[in-house]
Amino acid sequence: MTNELQAPEPQKPASPTFWIRDIPVYGDAILAPMDGYSDWPFRSLCRALGSAMSYTEFVRAQHIVQAYEHMALRLTFDQAERPMVFQIYGDDPNELLEAALRVQDKQPDIIDINMGCPAKKVVHHGSGVGLMRTPLKIARIFRKLSAKLEVPVTGKIRLGWEDCRSYKLIARIVEENGGQLIAVHGRTKEQGYGGLADWDAIAEIKATVKIPVIGNGDVKSPADIDRMKAYTGCDAVMIGRAAIGNPWIFSRIERDDVPPQVVREMVRQHLERSIAFYGPYTGLVVFRKHALQYLKLQRLSRATRTKIFIQNTPEGFFSLLDEAFIELSKVELPIQQG
Repeated sequence: MTNELQAPEPQKPASPTFWIRDIPVYGDAILAPMDGYSDWPFRSLCRALGSAMSYTEFVRAQHIVQAYEHMALRLTFDQAERPMVFQIYGDDPNELLEAALRVQDKQPDIIDINMGCPAKKVVHHGSGVGLMRTPLKIARIFRKLSAKLEVPVTGKIRLGWEDCRSYKLIARIVEENGGQLIAVHGRTKEQGYGGLADWDAIAEIKATVKIPVIGNGDVKSPADIDRMKAYTGCDAVMIGRAAIGNPWIFSRIERDDVPPQVVREMVRQHLERSIAFYGPYTGLVVFRKHALQYLKLQRLSRATRTKIFIQNTPEGFFSLLDEAFIELSKVELPIQQG
């Protein structure tokens, strides 16, 4: 499916960095799928700045099967985002197959199964990282989908649970049942997004399987991309929270080196895309959480930031944003953490 909201085509390296079955991937840094964040407006900007492929926010298989029309927005993408990955989740192999066959009609390049989300509302149903307690079910899921789908099937996992760190077993099961890539967040379910990611475990997975492995966890700077690849041997690196408010990481630019006026222009572009995608009111509301991250490193007072964020119209937001950055441009002090 091609959407009328087109992102600029990013420049590709001369040759593929790795392949997902027969699909070439150009680049080694990828925006992670994040519920509530990796929508088209944000993905398209990250893609233009160098993210090597695009993942949708995850979509529950049951919702695709029972209320497909309500899921269409999450599955909207444009040609410049390819390779395009639709990420779905669920715990029923047959339902996942039905959902995957349905979304395949929208012509993604890849369909990914989420086996890593630690949220209680997801795990409660046996989905997300809950699936890692049921390896035989994972085998059935990948066997069914790999046999019936035309596009490659991939998976994203965690290390498992503290009492069941099953990551090597699950990685082998994914590969042996037709999975073409595995992305691994180097934390357990209980860790959530805290503590240190275990890069040794990612390296173990890379040594265990022959399919490509994407590492995820504690990549916060351009240097961390190369550091994780060198340490783990992974084929590419997935960046989640560290990319929010900092899409320049995909261009290997340090956040502190981004001038205030470049930040201002990115904020404007992002909000304009959000408004075009969701409409004026919802677009502004959805964008606020991104604005908080873009502006937190600027030398704006708390009162100024609050005044910007509580604006109820795009016009009001843009007006105050421009005023704030005009003031910043008059000050020749370096940007500091705020």
